[in-house]
Amino acid sequence: MKMLIDGVFADSVSSQTMDILNPYTGQVIDTVPRGCAEDIDKALDAAVRGQKEWADVPVYKRAEILMRFVELVKENKQSLAETLCRDNGKPISQALGEIGNIPIVVPAFAEKAKHFYETVVPAGLEAGQEHAIQYVTREPVGVVVCIIPFNFPSNLFCQKVMPSLLMGNSALVLPPSGNPLTIMRLCTLLHEAGVPAGVIQCVVAPGAVKEAAVRDRRTSFISLTGSTEIGVRVAELAAPNLTPYALELGGNDPFVVFGDADIDKAVGEVFGGRLVNSGQICCACKRFIIHRSVADEFTEKVLAMVEGLKIGNPMDPETQISCLINEEAAITVEQQVADVLAAGGRLLTGGLRKGTHYAPTVITDVTPDMEIARDLEVFGPVIPIITFDTIEEAIEISNNSIYGLSSCVFTEDYHKIKKMCDAFEAGNVIVNAASRLRTFEMPFGGWKMSGVGTEGVMVTFNEVTKPKTIVLTGM
Repeated sequence: MKMLIDGVFADSVSSQTMDILNPYTGQVIDTVPRGCAEDIDKALDAAVRGQKEWADVPVYKRAEILMRFVELVKENKQSLAETLCRDNGKPISQALGEIGNIPIVVPAFAEKAKHFYETVVPAGLEAGQEHAIQYVTREPVGVVVCIIPFNFPSNLFCQKVMPSLLMGNSALVLPPSGNPLTIMRLCTLLHEAGVPAGVIQCVVAPGAVKEAAVRDRRTSFISLTGSTEIGVRVAELAAPNLTPYALELGGNDPFVVFGDADIDKAVGEVFGGRLVNSGQICCACKRFIIHRSVADEFTEKVLAMVEGLKIGNPMDPETQISCLINEEAAITVEQQVADVLAAGGRLLTGGLRKGTHYAPTVITDVTPDMEIARDLEVFGPVIPIITFDTIEEAIEISNNSIYGLSSCVFTEDYHKIKKMCDAFEAGNVIVNAASRLRTFEMPFGGWKMSGVGTEGVMVTFNEVTKPKTIVLTGM
């Protein structure tokens, strides 16, 4: 598969290539160009030119092109899902669900774009302004660099690229370099749908090559989903040019269960909230903070659920858990679990690694002072259980973290709900469902070291446009 630069499917200027491996089988599934700084330079030149022409295209025509893209996605849904499954090891049932989100999110952004109106300040609201009319327009920022992670490439491609294009920007897409195939195919379909040359581009940029796009003065906005470490690096590189950004970063979300909660409901949320995609989710529940009175019941039922999961080949429609994105990721989780056990945690099930596979793992006797209960983000299928006695203790444990992406609480008590919702230091609070719940409409973003800015149908247009105030005097 080739990169897309200025409307041409191209090899890298460097002539170097990279083999893309299926993380489940370890087999080569494709070979792609290994992008270099010169490829980034060519893409940015084209993006600047393309954006100027695209900005003159009416919104409704931009929307029509993106809706043609949706139709192409529908026609290719099965093959796109299979690409995603092979590309990152996501079980095929989950891959089909992710590709199936595209016909939901793209029309939502398209309709919102048609109602993204100018704001008018009428004459006479201030003394001396009786004959002045002020109106505020929103104009495209220019070139948006979209840095996409491996875990939900299709969802996050839509969250970043669609609003950027609808607002008249061009998009330079940088897919995860080890698993770029799904994003490369989606960019190809946008090109086939009629997005002009230069307006949508895709460069496979491993490691520091992405930094060339971040630090370049032609970049107008950076939209990143990734680790906190990478987010801090992006902020440093963007600072000399004052390039604005939205960063959706790591999390260590609390999953708080009170004694009056529906325990079966809470346990039923653990798979979708923690174990989907083998736990490789920023806003997954990662700290299970359970009231002491129901901790044994919760733990027993979670163990039964985990031990009944279908683990295996991601191409099997019945598979629920498969591999991690690569062996390095699995080794990291293995070491993190070993550290928790060395600190006093007790392993109830799992704790085994084989290649890229890491077994779903439940650990109890986790105390609030352990790193996993505070600032250690485990990007894998690990469930650490921490007990508490009072609501104040639950709040203290929940907020004692550098992260603040999402959170959730299970209780039938309105007063507890209100107190916890007010107390959580996080960008999102979910009641009686897992913290992973994320609609396309809602503003999504974190507090503290979990990020800067938000994205979603309600808010992204503000991120990828800039205001201009025009004052008509003497009216």
